[in-house]
Amino acid sequence: MSKIIRTEPNPVLSKAVEYHGFVFTQGMVARDLSLDVTGQTKDILAQFDQLLEEHGTEKTRILQAQIWLKNIDDRGALNEVWSAWLPENGAPARACVEAKMADPRMLVEIMLITTK
Repeated sequence: MSKIIRTEPNPVLSKAVEYHGFVFTQGMVARDLSLDVTGQTKDILAQFDQLLEEHGTEKTRILQAQIWLKNIDDRGALNEVWSAWLPENGAPARACVEAKMADPRMLVEIMLITTK
């Protein structure tokens, strides 16, 4: 039986859960919510770079991404940063939707599923 590894768990969530060769992340948001959507997206992806490394995986192993935008009109700005961050021919399956965010300063939230 595979062991479940929880990264930075608290009473309501874990930053990531590793199970049976997969890594499931929490929805990540920018640390600095005063940034525009481009800046928030760059910050989130930098956090994912660190988290993936901590779990012994990398961007080429991302299977699926779920993205929430406060304003769907920001999709172009998000896609510009997103596509520059991804490896060539490494785009995962993805959903991108407009959503009411938990904090009105949040412009984007991203969650990933990857394999090791």
